[in-house]
Amino acid sequence: MTALRRREPDRAPATLYDEVIGYVPDVARMFHEKCGGQWPGDYFGCDVRSVAIGPTRLTTDFSRYITAQENVRVDEWGVGWRAGGFHHYAEIIHPLQSLDARAIRDYPCPDLDAAYRYEGMRSKVAALHERGLAVTGYPGSVFEQAWQMRGMAELFVDILDGVDTAEFLLNQITGRVAGAAQRFAAADVDVLILGDDIATQRGLMMSLAMWKTFFKPRLQRIIRAAREVKPDLIIFYHSDGNVWDAIPELIDAGVEVLNPVQPECVDPAEVKRVFGDRLAFFGTVSLQRTLPFGAPDDVRAEVKRRIETVGKGGGLLLSPTHCLQPDVPWENVVAFFEAVEEYGAPTWTRALSRP
Repeated sequence: MTALRRREPDRAPATLYDEVIGYVPDVARMFHEKCGGQWPGDYFGCDVRSVAIGPTRLTTDFSRYITAQENVRVDEWGVGWRAGGFHHYAEIIHPLQSLDARAIRDYPCPDLDAAYRYEGMRSKVAALHERGLAVTGYPGSVFEQAWQMRGMAELFVDILDGVDTAEFLLNQITGRVAGAAQRFAAADVDVLILGDDIATQRGLMMSLAMWKTFFKPRLQRIIRAAREVKPDLIIFYHSDGNVWDAIPELIDAGVEVLNPVQPECVDPAEVKRVFGDRLAFFGTVSLQRTLPFGAPDDVRAEVKRRIETVGKGGGLLLSPTHCLQPDVPWENVVAFFEAVEEYGAPTWTRALSRP
């Protein structure tokens, strides 16, 4: 928490991003074997855990929107997920894709903010705090949820040529996410996980003006709702890709922690230099190059470089830039945590620890 508040901690904190969003099946199996059945976050001493929204009691029938298909899971928003054969990726089936404006207004949405779905969460958070762990909670996304329901092309067409339909759908989602954010804040989580993948590795998926008009106000609404309950709640925002152009607007909206700071398309040291007086950073270690394809020494060198640049003076929670994939060898995961331990304490602290 000291690091995320942009102050220098006694050591560099670290975690796996998987502790926030979950482990993909092949990686979970590897860890079960290598960690001797122990939870990876405990085995490696990760500093972060997450709590999740409980299951819905609604039994909404989405069959009029999605035809029953083999190997398709339908979530509580009615979005279909057809599992693929490659890692954890899935084909998305959009339930609103062919609907007109009136049908979209009649579409059933989930009870994301219902009180029963958060029963017992505060005690779970308290138990994690007793263990000295920071706790995150994810109430949902807005842009991603909207395009998963409507279809990416259809959502952008709505924004350009059917603003009322776009506004209605985005408001339906935002209201529920804001309510869920308040529930997490009431449960005393430390960090609220917000975000949408709004960028490719070349830049934003939409004009900055479009993002400011349609998505920034809704992000602000969610943040305000959560901070009405817990004013010191830390606000984390995730977007893969090159989000450089949006960073000042994210800060203005109330974001305090940027994730993942993807080094394939932005220089983490430069992001720290320009924005480090207003932002902390979560991530920065390459999952696209170093962790899958580097040697353990390459991983150690990157961790050391991040600590010396992005972590200087505080403001860094080290993590791979996304959930681990099956092409990341066990030896490189071990090297990541070994490097954090070796380089992550100030010189004076390491000196005191020597016999």
